[in-house]
Amino acid sequence: MATIDGTGGGRIFYGWWIVGGAVVGYFVAVGAGFASAAVFLTPVTEDLGWSRGEFTLATSGANALSGLAGVFIGPLVDRHGARPLMAIGAVALAGSLMLTSQVTELWQFVALQAFGVGMGLALVGPLTLNVTLSKWFVVRRGWAIALGSTGISFASMVVPLTLTRLVDSQGWRDGYLMLGIFVLIVSLPVAMLMRRTPEDYGLLPDGQRHDGVGTSLADVETVRLDRINSYTRHEAVRTRALWLLTLSFGFFGAAAFALLIHGIAFVTEAGFTRGEAAVAVAVAGAGNLLAKFVWGYMLARFHVRTLWASCFALLGAGVVLMLAADSAESLPLMFTGFFVWGLGFGGGVPLGEFIWARYFGRVHIGAVRSVGMPLGIFFGASGPLAASWLFDLTDAYAASWLAMLVLYALGALAVLVS
Repeated sequence: MATIDGTGGGRIFYGWWIVGGAVVGYFVAVGAGFASAAVFLTPVTEDLGWSRGEFTLATSGANALSGLAGVFIGPLVDRHGARPLMAIGAVALAGSLMLTSQVTELWQFVALQAFGVGMGLALVGPLTLNVTLSKWFVVRRGWAIALGSTGISFASMVVPLTLTRLVDSQGWRDGYLMLGIFVLIVSLPVAMLMRRTPEDYGLLPDGQRHDGVGTSLADVETVRLDRINSYTRHEAVRTRALWLLTLSFGFFGAAAFALLIHGIAFVTEAGFTRGEAAVAVAVAGAGNLLAKFVWGYMLARFHVRTLWASCFALLGAGVVLMLAADSAESLPLMFTGFFVWGLGFGGGVPLGEFIWARYFGRVHIGAVRSVGMPLGIFFGASGPLAASWLFDLTDAYAASWLAMLVLYALGALAVLVS
């Protein structure tokens, strides 16, 4: 296997450092995004007298701006790599979170979330990380993305429990301040680890050597075909597959992000405590973590399109169990529902990103992925907002959870015909 300097000799292939950086990057992005928003929703709205719709307007604005920025960020990752983008994003994200601890008016909260947090998440988050992983791995891409995205799982398990205790004991203002400090301390060193492509350092994807020593002919051919069959942005937008995948991702995001932001509130509205609700979200994170290894294993044996549809089926099953737990007032059943949902959600990143790279190749993957970002993020941003409005209208989450089932069915259909 090729090494850091490309000369052999047993040193570690640098691509695995990229995977480690992605783990931390995902932890920061999810922890500062949806995982923390679920913790802050009730304390902030009750303290400042806002509706849940007004709170979610800000967090959805952050997602919307993040998606719009992706159109420009994708090509920048292709051109300059993740390091400078993640460094800028870390400062923007951390600064916005710390300033949020001082807000007194809704417009201040919306502005900081939409512009500061939104831009920070766009630069630190999934687009930058997954494009980088797709450039460093071809043969082992499924495992690399699956391992890198375990940061989502760790954030889902750790952040709700830790932050809920902090917010409940010290208040939401101290919660935002400490979260911002954490983001700054962790993100900047990780940004320094990231590199653009293995070719910039005399390496090949997956640690392959230029002379082919230690690498199977099949793996060499796989990398070669990935390069010569890579689509440009102009070529990709003319395919039906790009738009169907964009719709599938959009439906996935609308439903999944609604649950991530409203998950703790849903469980407390069902009659359980905030502590129990935080545990339920952490259980989903445990399912998410387990799923990374399951989906990574399955990617080598089944077509990714079928697996992506199966992911939607698990998400839907989890939502059904949650509704049943609400009706039966059963905490064990609620935990089961969140765990099953977590298994499905855990497939979102490895399966989703793998299918984009499989369809369109790695050379221009940043530019290609960014095409559908605005539409996909529009769906993702509208889901939590719609759930808030439905709750404010009906004083219950049942309608929102039923809408999720419809979106999961549409997402599975879109990918199956892609």
